[in-house]
Amino acid sequence: MKIATWNIERLQKKKNKEIIQAIKQINADILILTEASDLIHLSDDYPFNSKTILLHDSNNNYRTDERRVIIYSKYPISQTIKTYDERTSCCAEIETPFGNLIVYGTIIGIYGNRRKCFLEDLENQLIDINKISQSTNFCLAGDLNISFSDNYYFTKIGREKLNDVFSKNNLINVTKDIPQNIDHIIISANFIENPIYKTTTWNHDKLLSDHIGVCVEFFK
Repeated sequence: MKIATWNIERLQKKKNKEIIQAIKQINADILILTEASDLIHLSDDYPFNSKTILLHDSNNNYRTDERRVIIYSKYPISQTIKTYDERTSCCAEIETPFGNLIVYGTIIGIYGNRRKCFLEDLENQLIDINKISQSTNFCLAGDLNISFSDNYYFTKIGREKLNDVFSKNNLINVTKDIPQNIDHIIISANFIENPIYKTTTWNHDKLLSDHIGVCVEFFK
């Protein structure tokens, strides 16, 4: 089973076809897009989805098609779960072959990690993670605005608080060792039957967006 996440940078470069081609090539079973757009049509490959609200209704700096997060799934979504801010994160319980998995798709801090909104987002999402991850298998995925293996882009307090909540809730950051990367997939240790998993990255030249994409394949 493959889980992937990618920040597509609000489609500023208008490379829809190339972005869709890259997504199809990765062929993830669960895909979390951040800085996303309804102009990306994936319903043929992903019949199930959960989305944050459209941003234009609350802020005219955004186009009418823009959302911060969309969770796409090839597997049925049994329920959606309320998050602290429906503009910034969305959450869905997905019926996977490995068992039900709650996926929390998010961006933490929409203007990077140096502004007040990052800490506000972080604190409130930590509350969400603590609450939701205790009920069943859990996956946090998206743009965390924190690198974990190098000095690429992080704040000490952000990294420490995230690592602490991962440890307390028995979550494994399976993308933490990818260099120069702030988009991550974190998943319940109990959900991973086989400790061997494969990570894949793409968009290394950052021509399609200003983020690399990351994918993790889990094996039974």
